[in-house]
Amino acid sequence: MRWVVVDVPLDSSGAARGEERAPAALRRAGLLTALPADDGGRVDEALLRDPARAAQSGVIDPAGLRRAGAAITARTAALVTGGRRPLMLGGDCAILPGICRALPPTTELWFVDAHPDFLDGATSPTGEAADMDLSVVTGHGPAAAIGQDGALLDPGRVHLLGHRPSDDESGRIEVARIDPAVQQLPAAELLRRGAATVGAGLAAAGDGPAWLHLDLDAVDPRDLPAVTYPEPDGLRWPDLIALIGPLARADRLLGMSVTDLNADEDPDGRHARRVVEVLAEVLDPTGR
Repeated sequence: MRWVVVDVPLDSSGAARGEERAPAALRRAGLLTALPADDGGRVDEALLRDPARAAQSGVIDPAGLRRAGAAITARTAALVTGGRRPLMLGGDCAILPGICRALPPTTELWFVDAHPDFLDGATSPTGEAADMDLSVVTGHGPAAAIGQDGALLDPGRVHLLGHRPSDDESGRIEVARIDPAVQQLPAAELLRRGAATVGAGLAAAGDGPAWLHLDLDAVDPRDLPAVTYPEPDGLRWPDLIALIGPLARADRLLGMSVTDLNADEDPDGRHARRVVEVLAEVLDPTGR
């Protein structure tokens, strides 16, 4: 099945950081020609321009997030129900709730990220919805971010992979908030088991639809420093390829989201080109 590439330039800081320019950077790096992909355009409503935290929710620009989320949901739903396979290019992880609201509630979520993203408006040090997207998806985040209460997906069908939360107070609070039903495999344990083994096992184990979410800060900053919140001791590029290759090739995969390339930290575009090479390898492994 051909991919449909959709730009979702949502930067939930509201400050127009480099994540907003990541979809364009990946296109300039040749993503559309590297994949068997169609051009699905851009979700223009995903642009935020208000960096202020709302007093009641603690979230930056909740009205803008709800507007963006509705547009992301509509675009994702149109593609998935039409039998297409979207590749949603963020922006940051705040695009995920809008995507998940378009998916069947039985969807299995493979969430590859350096951070659990399980804060809320009260515990997040930034107020960015990208701190809290997985908590929103599983029903533990601020409803203000999406305009509805309750879980979008079953927490028991969520796999949190490759995370390595910081050992400061915020990190400890975040880990304590993670729904116990979420299946966690931190980076160190994932690498101990073997990334290829983990990926193949997840791809083969389920029997329902799945979505793959990749925050590029899952990659160790020695290989990819061009992210906003880098964390040490992550997956090297070969590990990431081994992990997500089987997931991206799974017949039950509905689509994929890729987030958190900070184009401002990549002035010559070399990191964008490497991301494109990796995506081409895992999403088009037979070379068409």
